[in-house]
Amino acid sequence: MNKCSIKGCPGTYEKQIITHMVQRDGETIIIERVPADVCGVCEDILLSFATVEQVEKLLKHPGIPVHTVPVYEMPEHIGVASE
Repeated sequence: MNKCSIKGCPGTYEKQIITHMVQRDGETIIIERVPADVCGVCEDILLSFATVEQVEKLLKHPGIPVHTVPVYEMPEHIGVASE
């Protein structure tokens, strides 16, 4: 296991399968079952070069989605600090 690359984090990376979200051309794309190294402390994520290549290929030719999900938007008045 490799030590986390985030300065000050004492964690190490562990191999995991994650769900990866990409924002592209105003769209949110979710890719399931992505192999990644994830820090057990701060949850920093590293993708291998081969995985990034596969993600890029999938984004160029996505095909038919396996799932579709509802997307909700937070009301504007929530979380806005008053001036």
